[in-house]
Amino acid sequence: MALAEGAAVPYAVELGLTVLHTALYAALFLFAYLQLWLLLYYRERRLSYHTLCLFLCLLWAALRTTLFSFYLQNSLQALRLQQPFAHWLLYCLPGCLLFSSLCLLNLYFAEVIFKVKCAAEFNKYKVLLYLGSILTSLLFLVVNLTCAMLIHGEVPEKQLRWTVLARALVNDSLFILCAISLACCMCKLGKMSSANVYLESKGTSVCQAILVGSVVALLYSSRACYNLVAVAISPDNVPGPFNYGWDNLSDKVHVEVSSEEYVVFGVVLFLWELVPTTFVVLFFRAQRLSQNLTPGGMVNSRSYSSRAYFFDNPRRYDSDDDLSRLGAREGGLATPQCSGCYGSLASADGGSAADSAPLLCAAGGSEINHHHHPAPQN
Repeated sequence: MALAEGAAVPYAVELGLTVLHTALYAALFLFAYLQLWLLLYYRERRLSYHTLCLFLCLLWAALRTTLFSFYLQNSLQALRLQQPFAHWLLYCLPGCLLFSSLCLLNLYFAEVIFKVKCAAEFNKYKVLLYLGSILTSLLFLVVNLTCAMLIHGEVPEKQLRWTVLARALVNDSLFILCAISLACCMCKLGKMSSANVYLESKGTSVCQAILVGSVVALLYSSRACYNLVAVAISPDNVPGPFNYGWDNLSDKVHVEVSSEEYVVFGVVLFLWELVPTTFVVLFFRAQRLSQNLTPGGMVNSRSYSSRAYFFDNPRRYDSDDDLSRLGAREGGLATPQCSGCYGSLASADGGSAADSAPLLCAAGGSEINHHHHPAPQN
């Protein structure tokens, strides 16, 4: 997109900002790319929340880097006039990728909450949760693409404004609802003291999860609210503080923009896109869990399943001898039911465990027969 002549901001400043933005997005792209290779090196699952979120952030950073590289060549005018779909790809698709990453973040923390309370409950609702996230992301994508194609077509000015308003109402409302859902998940995690056990087995903690979720929810919801206000009360032909929206530069029919709009465009992308995306990439970064958690008494993340047994405090016992002595002293350990605590012993198919001491190991492991010390009965 060409910059308007006679701009108040010097060209050297614009060029410096363009180089800075290009370097920042390229650095995030390289970091996310490295994390994906590290996940493969650590032999993590190919299809997981970590790989999906990192891949979405990788694609987002690639598109933003490509966008600012066009600014360096000052060739976006031809891109807009000759390639409407390519213009949508660089300007609007990154917003769809951000929304998809927000849905994945919601789904991840919802799964954590269900598994901390009772893993069997998650199996009942996981299909609905997965389908809901996929359909919501597809709805956002279809609305965005359809409205963008209408905007670039031959439509009257009045119909153009209604198209922009419809897209803002649907897309920004979805952003706000997902941000509210993420904030609710953060509140629930903060109240569940046993959630830290599960999150530490995944290489993170409740504090980190609440920090990332709160920052992402706050930034995305504030941008969506701002964009709704921008579209509702500030027409494009009236200058004012609210005439920059979520896709304001991509909504405009004219090609040239002022240097002030370009600077605002870069600041908005940095604050409301780069910062939350960086938090998500850092949260889902690759970690060698077996080295980080084994010395502290935690278990490997791959040993956790719906049939894996945990104590409420897995760091309490250092060995099976301590466990057997405690069982002998207290006359056996009770077997709690699946009642909302993380130390549940109910299996995934609804059955109850045997009347013996719970084991800190994965179900089906070969050590069960060798290290199982049943507690003496009364």
